[in-house]
Amino acid sequence: MILSDWVTRILQYFGFINRKCNLLILGLHDSGKSTLLSRLKYGRLVQHSPTNYPWYEEFTIDNVTFTGYDIGGHILALRFWRRYITAVEGIVFVVDASNSHSLPEARLELNSLLTDEDVYDVPVLVLGNKVDKTGCYGKEQLIKELGIDQRQSITVNTEDKSSKRPCTLIMSSVVQQIGYGDGLKWMSTQIKEKDRINKNSNTT
Repeated sequence: MILSDWVTRILQYFGFINRKCNLLILGLHDSGKSTLLSRLKYGRLVQHSPTNYPWYEEFTIDNVTFTGYDIGGHILALRFWRRYITAVEGIVFVVDASNSHSLPEARLELNSLLTDEDVYDVPVLVLGNKVDKTGCYGKEQLIKELGIDQRQSITVNTEDKSSKRPCTLIMSSVVQQIGYGDGLKWMSTQIKEKDRINKNSNTT
């Protein structure tokens, strides 16, 4: 590691400069991914056409500067996201909790992600979006419909490899600015905790 990298890590550790990380935003078509990314960047709603190509925005939460990548909701993008981004340190999976017809497909894609060995230790935030809509699923019901293994919600540093991934589901409404802020704060906490663990392991 060159000296400048070492100095940067020290400054990041003490909070003098922001930690930077790549955040992948996934989800089916019309789940609210692009709206979320624009809300985080600009603080307001922006009208979007369907996302047909990858795009990204930067935003900062709790001294972590995220580069959030939205690759679209079509299946090819969901299956081949590695072509668009490397070094993923956090994943947000957005689900339209008001659309019961899309939940089986969302369950399939989410569970494919949660069992992916390449990102087994990357924290995953599941946003149950659109709680402002009538008929929206509740949190416990959505957990059941998505088939989320609750062992995956156990924090890092356990002996069971399947439990090393921090994973949580938070209900949200991007339109009404509900939930997703807490979700991103959770994500920044997980990333900082992983940095702390890695730092301690490197010094022992």
